[in-house]
Amino acid sequence: MSTRKICVVVTARPSYSRIRTALQAIRQHPDLELKLVVAASALLDRYGNALQAIERDGFDIAARVYMVLEGENLVTSAKSTGLGLVELATVFDNLRPDAVVTIADRYETLANAVAAAYMNIPVAHTMGGEISGTIDESIRHAVTKLSHLHFPANRQAAERIIRMGEDPAAVFAVGCPRIDLVAEIARADASLGGTDWLEREGVGAHITLDRPFLLVSQHPVTTEYGEGERQITETLMALHELQMPTIMLWPNADAGSEDISRGMRKFREQYRPEYIRFYKNFPIETYVRLMLSCACAIGNSSAPLREGAFVGVPTVNVGTRQQGRDRAANVTDVAHDRNAIVAAVRQQIAHGRYPSDHLYGDGTAGPRMAEILATAPLRVQKRLTY
Repeated sequence: MSTRKICVVVTARPSYSRIRTALQAIRQHPDLELKLVVAASALLDRYGNALQAIERDGFDIAARVYMVLEGENLVTSAKSTGLGLVELATVFDNLRPDAVVTIADRYETLANAVAAAYMNIPVAHTMGGEISGTIDESIRHAVTKLSHLHFPANRQAAERIIRMGEDPAAVFAVGCPRIDLVAEIARADASLGGTDWLEREGVGAHITLDRPFLLVSQHPVTTEYGEGERQITETLMALHELQMPTIMLWPNADAGSEDISRGMRKFREQYRPEYIRFYKNFPIETYVRLMLSCACAIGNSSAPLREGAFVGVPTVNVGTRQQGRDRAANVTDVAHDRNAIVAAVRQQIAHGRYPSDHLYGDGTAGPRMAEILATAPLRVQKRLTY
């Protein structure tokens, strides 16, 4: 069998860590050739610049695609997707891959899938079949219908994909590759070590982690556009009442990001909190160690639900962004209400750590994906199955 050329498109800071072990396994597989494309917010410093981590890990980059229009609103999201479709079609035409791997459910993922499908290139989709709030729900399922190989993170997601009419023989519940990294970090020394990095990076208060601290990450809810500033203000006012050392991340590039950021800036100016330090991004190793060490994770990121299940971090999930997503016992759900957030955080801190749950994988996803990409039949014709 000839070597298969596999193109993987990384479009955002979380996407890289969600595919890194698969990239390593593809690069090492004797029957595969990796073509890595870095695009969208993964190239932008304001969102953490995943490009630096990719290059530091020694991956060769086949192409870079700048496609994010300034504005972080509904119009620019739609236009960025269209621009990505145009640019990625050219990239795929130049690289001539045997398959394109697209990751999860961000809006750029749709551009990857549409471009490849229209060019008769088989699409392999990771983390399909899951349920959540926001436009991600629609994007995820649309990409599923454009894809030819499916790599869901668990059995529940695999069953949903099959119920959508996809061929069961093309659905492989391999787990989430990011859990591979989490498992490695958890097995190693999970301590945060020295905390000099706290001062070297980020802005805001000078904090230490020698007492219980909070880890906060809250992103826009695209289907509740215009509500972001009010929503983040409720979370911030809850933090103001709790007055615990807090590490907080700036939001991602979704529509409404500026609303979240504006609310955070206003809060900083008005209250000058001496207990919160703000960061753009963390390497996956640091973020996992923070989850392993923090008293409670707060916000609406998928990480405390997915990776957090594996490490057992007490989590308060705020609002509808993760509505319906499979979750383990470590998660408590609340509305955008400061009093409810405070009560839930105190309850979770009193509970403490939860047992590890392998809901999203057991740490072997990357190698399994590579082997399937090397051996599974690659077809572009699709039909509904019943």
